Amino acid sequence: MTDHDIPSARAARRRRIAALVAAGVLLPLPALAGCGTDDQETSASASQDIAPAPRDELKDGGTVRWAIDAMPGTLNAFQADADATTTRITGAVLPSMFTVDANGAPQRNADYLDAADVSARDPKQVVTYKINPKARWSNGTAITAADFVAQWTALRGKDNAFWTARNAGYDRIGKVEQGANSREVKVTFARPYADWRSLFTPLYPRSVMGNANAFNDGAREKLQVGAGPFRLQERDAEAGRVVLVRNPAWWGEPAKLSKIVLESLPGDKRAAALAAGSIDVAAVDQVAAKRVASARGTAAPGASRKAGNAGPQGAGERAAGRAAAEGSALRGYTVHKALEPAYTQLALNGSSGPLADDRVRRAVARAIDRQALADTVLKPLDLPSEPLGSHLLMAGQQGYQDHSDALGDQDTEAAQELLADAGWKREGGDRQQAGEKAGAQAPDAWRDSGDYGDEDGDTSPDGDGRDDYGYEDDRWPGGSDDQGDGAYDGRNPGRPIPGHGGAPGRSDREGARPAAAEAPLSFTGAVGSEVQQAALLRQSAGFYKDAAAREKKAADGDKESSAYARYKRYKKRAARALSAAEVIETGQAHGLPGSGGHPGAGRPAAGRTHGASAFRVGRLPAGDKVVRTALVRKNGKPLTLRFVLPDGAASEQLRTVGRRIAAMLAKIGVQTSVQRVSDASYFQDHIASGDYDLALYSWPGTAYPATDARPIYAKPQPAPDGSLTVEQNYTRVGSDRIDQLFDQAASELDEDSARTLVEQADARIWAAAGSIPLYQRPELVATKKSLANVGAFGFATPRFQDIGYKK
Repeated sequence: MTDHDIPSARAARRRRIAALVAAGVLLPLPALAGCGTDDQETSASASQDIAPAPRDELKDGGTVRWAIDAMPGTLNAFQADADATTTRITGAVLPSMFTVDANGAPQRNADYLDAADVSARDPKQVVTYKINPKARWSNGTAITAADFVAQWTALRGKDNAFWTARNAGYDRIGKVEQGANSREVKVTFARPYADWRSLFTPLYPRSVMGNANAFNDGAREKLQVGAGPFRLQERDAEAGRVVLVRNPAWWGEPAKLSKIVLESLPGDKRAAALAAGSIDVAAVDQVAAKRVASARGTAAPGASRKAGNAGPQGAGERAAGRAAAEGSALRGYTVHKALEPAYTQLALNGSSGPLADDRVRRAVARAIDRQALADTVLKPLDLPSEPLGSHLLMAGQQGYQDHSDALGDQDTEAAQELLADAGWKREGGDRQQAGEKAGAQAPDAWRDSGDYGDEDGDTSPDGDGRDDYGYEDDRWPGGSDDQGDGAYDGRNPGRPIPGHGGAPGRSDREGARPAAAEAPLSFTGAVGSEVQQAALLRQSAGFYKDAAAREKKAADGDKESSAYARYKRYKKRAARALSAAEVIETGQAHGLPGSGGHPGAGRPAAGRTHGASAFRVGRLPAGDKVVRTALVRKNGKPLTLRFVLPDGAASEQLRTVGRRIAAMLAKIGVQTSVQRVSDASYFQDHIASGDYDLALYSWPGTAYPATDARPIYAKPQPAPDGSLTVEQNYTRVGSDRIDQLFDQAASELDEDSARTLVEQADARIWAAAGSIPLYQRPELVATKKSLANVGAFGFATPRFQDIGYKK
């Protein structure tokens, strides 16, 4: 049972939040269901999926072809252009003093260390490492204290000849020296450092760390010496390939595979590579994962021909043959899935404009139904879809707590009050949509209540999750549920013109474009009227839910009363409206690309040259009044936020989430202008430079949040030239107190006290409302069915020596 099921636990949790953040920082907020023990166990159960198998059940030998996003920019993990591929390679060929387990906790690596402990705390923190006597470099020399000394000297930040990207932790060390013998290392810290386990991983030989030229240039493309179960044999930039082979000097359990070939393969080409059987391990998107699942769920097609068609094989048969071959290849794979130790956030740029006001940021955040967004991404994959409640720890990690109460649950009314307090108010109330059909009046629930319902798909007003549709009377008010006529017919208002960046305001319709004051959403890019329509449908659902709740209360348990009959009827209508909205938001409306709609759907309309396509987006309730949410304004100007999203094929999921967020913001009168930009320019030209109001991007989780997360949330500091030094805080939202809590946590050697400081920092980050975590990202990895100990690793450091083919 989670704590939201127990009032006393819930109250205790709210007292805990209050203790984390100083009085006056937080608004009076309703309680938000947190992540109790059951939630943590559920998340942990989805933390890894690698087809585990004992080593004695694996063959000796074999090659794995492993898809990587791109060739590594460098093989030196401490340089600025190190990336995930750098980490993968160094994890296989270099020493790691500590690895990370599936729950995100650091573990001593016995292959390299016999012991590693804090041997003194006063007057200085001292950590003593005892190196495994068998540990040696591939050239035969022993791993000794001299290698530790060289790495500290290069990374401490005192010698500018070493072009280091990071020296966190190494800059706190006062000295590194040999202990009782060359296999014992004593590290004395000038300042206490809680995350000392993060240091010396990976460990490079002193031949690299002891020479600036070797560090800066020599280790970029070659690693002449290693000390892992594999060694680097080849890095072929032209072929886009890195080859790792068994290390004959490895002293630990020998690698099962004889070779790992890392092949550069873009994400949009991986499904084809799987179908061709040319890759063995590949991270994939949901489309490719579905292709694998679909192939595995079907029997192998036959090769028979129709009678009288015994001549040369026709085009149709050749296509069928190719499909059969593809299906046969895909049946040789399985897709492993887990919650990736990374989260997608809604970033709110607080450097200027309306979002510089923390009340506006909190209003935007409280308009967002994070549960609905998590469900959109994770439920179709059968992964736990609990919204992430922390910026600093992933669900399942020790110490994880949901601190989103520091901001508050989704609450449309509270969001509107925050906007009003900041001076953004509705002028003239809600408007009836032009051209609305006269006739039967809508129920009294159509009045503007200021609260337009949930996004969570639960159509029961009492929140019990049961639908009870019945369908004995599922007509909309004033009309029938016949879908034959009256369907809303819209056009996609203005896809970006190639080479022109997508001119805002271009409309595909003939005639005048509606005035901005009448449109709750103003979209550029490939979303527009369908999102507006979805918002209206969800608003309709909210009104019906309110009416249903009133009728249920009036019925007072009498299921034979007319009030109860109205309750059932309004409840069904809310469900219908929500369903119609979700069809639009997920791209399943008639005529949307990939929806199986009418012929020609998704193709350019006749006579048009810029990709705008006609589609049918569903039908409004016949005879109902459609109430449009009025924009909030300040000094006559509407509140418009520019939502920047990537345009690539691999970002479709992100754009779906963006569309749903835009619809949620429309409910509080916030106008959203969506700008789609190329994937190549998205991060550097927009996120890092601060050229956005709203954006979606991800941050990885870490076993060392006090160290690794600090630059992400550090308060931007003014530079001498008047600019801001933002480190990695691309929302530009921070505070001195948050910085202080991170610094204290990094220096606190008592783990419980350090964890409390991290919790306090997280609560304040929530309250600042610059970053709103939405959900942990899904990790989908396709592997050959015959492979074991590889797949969706989650937090866990791969044990490359244990990967192999089953006997």
